[in-house]
Amino acid sequence: MAQADSLARAPATAALSDPELAARAAAGDGAAFAAIMRRHNRLLFRTARSILKNDLDAEDALQEAYLRAWRGIDGFRAEAKLSTWLARIVINESLMRLRHGRSAQVIPIDSAGEQEPHEPMEDRMEDDPDRQPERVAMRAELRQMMEACIDRLPDAFRSVFMLRAVEEMSVEDVATLLDLPEATVRTRLFRARGLLREGLSRDIDVAMGDAFSFDGERCDRIVARVLQRASVPPVDGVH
Repeated sequence: MAQADSLARAPATAALSDPELAARAAAGDGAAFAAIMRRHNRLLFRTARSILKNDLDAEDALQEAYLRAWRGIDGFRAEAKLSTWLARIVINESLMRLRHGRSAQVIPIDSAGEQEPHEPMEDRMEDDPDRQPERVAMRAELRQMMEACIDRLPDAFRSVFMLRAVEEMSVEDVATLLDLPEATVRTRLFRARGLLREGLSRDIDVAMGDAFSFDGERCDRIVARVLQRASVPPVDGVH
């Protein structure tokens, strides 16, 4: 009977709004909190990584932030955005780790774009050129180059760029999240783009959509670990 209840509950949570999920999670519903994590994992992972510049550190910070959120979810007020509430917890956790760990090293972008660009492939167009092995390999290489350049951005620019350009949050939301004037957000985004273009030139837009991908395996791993550490009853589909 318990398994049947879990099966019925899991698909239903996907249709719920953030405030509804938060209310259910506050009442101890593990499936609702799992849905919250899956819905916001990519944004929050990218937020943590923009500060810590390391995938493993970002995952650890995200898990700890989720545990804090699970314990304090009853304090969430529906008039605020759940994504903003969660992101503030992630930012605080990431900054705390940064302060108690190594200092952030700022590496100026200078010659990141000196590699020879790949030859254009217009003469090899097929029905779906993006699936050609050469194009897939090129996009993977460009993505790695872009991620490395983003990691080298000054701290003040990197978080703004990740949230505004990569995650496509609004200027207003980024300003609220980072406690900055909207004009400062726009200025930092402009300067960050300038630095990245110096490093990547015309290839930056090709790699943008694939930056810091958050695949299913990582998403499943974080959800399962958080639920286990929070002593939440198992949720169907999470092992």
